[in-house]
Amino acid sequence: MTATIAALVAVAFAAGLVDAIAGGGGLLTLPALLTAGLAPQAALATNKGQSVFGSFAALLRYARGGLVARERAQVAFPAGFVGSLLGGLLLLALDPKVLKPLVLVLLVGAGLFVAFRPQPRRATSGASPTGPREAGSETQHAPVKRPALVTALIASGIGFYDGFFGPGTGTFLIVAFVAVLGDELTRATAEAKVVNFASNLAAVTLFGLRGLIVWQIALPMAAAQFVGGLVGAQLAMKSGGPLIRRMVLLVVVALVAKLGWDLLHG
Repeated sequence: MTATIAALVAVAFAAGLVDAIAGGGGLLTLPALLTAGLAPQAALATNKGQSVFGSFAALLRYARGGLVARERAQVAFPAGFVGSLLGGLLLLALDPKVLKPLVLVLLVGAGLFVAFRPQPRRATSGASPTGPREAGSETQHAPVKRPALVTALIASGIGFYDGFFGPGTGTFLIVAFVAVLGDELTRATAEAKVVNFASNLAAVTLFGLRGLIVWQIALPMAAAQFVGGLVGAQLAMKSGGPLIRRMVLLVVVALVAKLGWDLLHG
């Protein structure tokens, strides 16, 4: 068991680092928890018990760097929290027997999204991520009508997915903020952490009250997630992480293949 926890701690550090940069850290930790032998509901709940610390660390670092807008956070945080609660309640209502094949399908879908998602272009003007873009920037985006409502819809919808399942949430949020709200990539990554932390916090509250989180596994992983989240956010503020995304995909393919093999052979 000690060796298993040590391996999970290593995975959690990598996941925290990856999630802070590009999202998708749950694509590492959830398959690892399932491979370690946890039942699907316990694996999903324990994944939230540890990932909330990584999302908090990344959010803290981005906020200190001035990349989180308070006005948007006041809308995104409660919307993500409520959406996640509803998703978690749906998860608890499902028959555990259907969860493992469903989790496998969702993992494959999330992995494919990360692999083939549209890659937003960075602005080349040198403007601050939080400031106005200068003329000549590569990225142009028409102003969004009712940005608060759009933010609430994105946060609640993806928050619902996070409460129900989770892996790929950060990536979905980044793409939505870039494609719909027109954020620069670094700012979108920072703003995604507001929703990600809110949805993780809601799920941890719900699953913790139901006694589904295996804390002896979640807490050591949480410490590693926290450190990984700080390191990853620092790296993201400098350069981003296309190489890390490719590494995540390699691990996901291997772990999904392992889960699929186990499922097919009983």
